[in-house]
Amino acid sequence: MIVALIVACEVGFWVLLALGLAVRYLLKWRRTSVVLLLCEPVLELVLFAATAVDLRNGAEPGWEHGLAALYIGYTVAYGHYTIRWLDGHAAHRLAGAPRPPRPPRYGMARARHEGALWLRTLLAVAVALTLLQAAVWYVGDGDTSSLRSFQWVALRAAGIHGLIALTYLLWPKRPKAEPDREPERRTVGR
Repeated sequence: MIVALIVACEVGFWVLLALGLAVRYLLKWRRTSVVLLLCEPVLELVLFAATAVDLRNGAEPGWEHGLAALYIGYTVAYGHYTIRWLDGHAAHRLAGAPRPPRPPRYGMARARHEGALWLRTLLAVAVALTLLQAAVWYVGDGDTSSLRSFQWVALRAAGIHGLIALTYLLWPKRPKAEPDREPERRTVGR
């Protein structure tokens, strides 16, 4: 049941997002779009409540409960960022707004951008770890090994993303060098 609910929440996220942006830019109903977009966090609350009820009713903690915690952590950290990014692109495509700025591609600006994304990942991991630890305490004496293993999954994800972000700081990407002069042209027949 939890896996189906996770899938339903993910589909619901994208449906609400598409409806919210369509209502905002095609129908020009700004208040309605705000209401639709504010319904996004309700999906995570439903998933959280369903997971808690499932555990309370005696379900053995499994990978699906760990996945639910990771999903909630990810949407808490990256949900608003995703909505804002898509809103900028929808405004550009549907309302004639200027193209949203791209993330920096080179140098320290790119390293700062990657560092900011890593901080979002740390937030996602902190939320997931908190939910998983609460589930461990909630279950009590039962087998919580799958919940503990998902805590390690979350920590490894943060570590891997941190290493990737660090590479942008240590070895910043540089733009390709422009040639100093134009290549010589050969003339045929002279």
